[in-house]
Amino acid sequence: MNKAYLNIIAAAGLWGCIGLFLKLLTAAGLTSMQGVAMRSLVGAVFYGLFLFFSNREALRVDPKDCGWFLGTGVCSLLFFNWCYFNAITLSSMSVAAVLLYTSPVFVTLMSALFFREAVTPVKLIALIVTFSGCVLVTGLFPLGQTPISAKTILFGLGSGFGYALYSIFGKFVLKKYAPSTVTFYTILFCALFSLPLSGIQNNLAALGDWRAWAGALGVGLLCCALPYHLYTAGLRDAEPGKAAILATLEPFVAAALGILLFREEVTPYKLLGMAAILGAVLLLNVPSKRTQPSKPSLEI
Repeated sequence: MNKAYLNIIAAAGLWGCIGLFLKLLTAAGLTSMQGVAMRSLVGAVFYGLFLFFSNREALRVDPKDCGWFLGTGVCSLLFFNWCYFNAITLSSMSVAAVLLYTSPVFVTLMSALFFREAVTPVKLIALIVTFSGCVLVTGLFPLGQTPISAKTILFGLGSGFGYALYSIFGKFVLKKYAPSTVTFYTILFCALFSLPLSGIQNNLAALGDWRAWAGALGVGLLCCALPYHLYTAGLRDAEPGKAAILATLEPFVAAALGILLFREEVTPYKLLGMAAILGAVLLLNVPSKRTQPSKPSLEI
């Protein structure tokens, strides 16, 4: 397995830890969208300081390219979070998570359109196995009795589409900028637009709680800046479709942490789902004798 895919798997693992820190933010009295705002703000500030002292060149961008960062930071990162939390509010974490992980389907289709990335039988099998694994891990199967509304489905599919857009916009902008530059401006644009939308200025009392800042530091550094840097670095040399499927290791990690740290229920369905996700990751990394598709010639 090459370094690019290892970076993506490491990013997915860190994203799987989000729940640990979101519990602190929730306990402090912050709403979901305020948590998103704190996550992006902390991530942007600390990652920006890191680049300022270690690689100032990474902070230089052509103002004409800000549209690409609007794509990664607002159309993707902020939009998918907004849709995702709305889906959670209207239904449950399980339903929202399964709908979010329709993202590899969107990435695969858009990658075939924009990058001429081959849709191979192995990739199709991995998509089916991955989605099935997510359904099992999140506990959506066996089916419950509560029907899923059309509004929930739209928000859920919106979250998957927004999540997928990062791989597409990111692949284009990486033709011109380093992963560190793309990561910083993605998080910065998300912070700039999410802060006024979150209404956090009306909930300043919650920021006096140590749990708010402990959670924000954890979710901002370990679950935002670092994993997005790793994912973006991996995306530079990886097929977007494969990257999106590998990123679905996130619910596997989240489920494992829930079992180990919070004594969540262990069911045969959950174990089968975890095995399915891990199996799909291994399947995608079986060496192929086929040559890689040519890189897109489109320039920004």
